[in-house]
Amino acid sequence: MSKISKELKKYSSPKKAEILQRFFKTAPGQYGAGDKFIGIVVPDIRKVVKQNTDLSLDKVLVLLHSPIHEERLCAVLILVAQYKKADLKQQQKIFQLYLKNYKYINNWDLVDLSAPNIVGAYLRDKPKDILTKLAKSKNLWQKRISILATFDFIYHKKSEETLKIAKILLHDEHDLIHKATGWMLREVGKRVDEKVLLKFLDEHYKAMPRTSLRYAIERLAEPKRLAYLHGKI
Repeated sequence: MSKISKELKKYSSPKKAEILQRFFKTAPGQYGAGDKFIGIVVPDIRKVVKQNTDLSLDKVLVLLHSPIHEERLCAVLILVAQYKKADLKQQQKIFQLYLKNYKYINNWDLVDLSAPNIVGAYLRDKPKDILTKLAKSKNLWQKRISILATFDFIYHKKSEETLKIAKILLHDEHDLIHKATGWMLREVGKRVDEKVLLKFLDEHYKAMPRTSLRYAIERLAEPKRLAYLHGKI
């Protein structure tokens, strides 16, 4: 057992593990099937991350390959912390490592807490073709990475890539993609320009999955929200 594994285990709780196993849908046939939890909450994982931000990438990779969910979450949060302080060369290294090991970033919390801060941050001022490729993947987590990465762009008042990826994912069948897409569209309206969101909705709301639509319109004025919800635009 590694030093970090021992540090994490101090915060573990069998009762919390049972709750997390259910919450993250780990039963056979569910999206998190087979994932293992030892029952550690995110604030406690962050305590361990804070003490280990200088961990070598080789050791981070070992942690990322762990069958234990909290260890993988610790690994991606260490990568996020390292990326923020890294020079351009090291940022590229972290970005490449992240995408190469996407199959271990295999639940929504792992994606949501890292994709904007690594994939989005790296691509902010670069060509973004990789996001289209990820969005067209058959892998659920690659698709979620593609839309969540655009949160970085939204934060910097850019919405074009979010809208582009949202269109690709418009007819995806998975609820986790519906939620993520609707969430990012809502953030476009909140952080960039509500008019941009409304234009997208006017063009696509009839074809959008109900969950995506509900998330996207959540912050609109009540009359407008209800109009979209009931198809009276």
